[in-house]
Amino acid sequence: MKTKTTFNWDLLGISSATICFVHCLIFPILTIIPIGITHNPLIDLLFASIGFFAIIKIVKKATLLVNSILIVSITLIFLSIVIEILLDVHTYLIFIGGIGMIIGHYLNYKNHKIKH
Repeated sequence: MKTKTTFNWDLLGISSATICFVHCLIFPILTIIPIGITHNPLIDLLFASIGFFAIIKIVKKATLLVNSILIVSITLIFLSIVIEILLDVHTYLIFIGGIGMIIGHYLNYKNHKIKH
């Protein structure tokens, strides 16, 4: 008997959002130390793109609550990145969006696990 494994988009989303969240928390501390590290919002855009790709795959099958949390969260993250790129202003929207992404993916993962 052959078993078929499916890729779990929630684990990708949780991992990406957690790494992004840790990056956003630790990076400001690293910029204080005079070692020549500068912040590049393109790194944030990379994490957001991975999360967005995971959301596209999840939204088709998730509940309304999970969809709402994920869509609002990714919107806040992208909005924060755009503000940072265009205006060079750092907002807390990325933290709120990151926490929302982790919660949304976790809820969807738990719901998916209960169904199967």
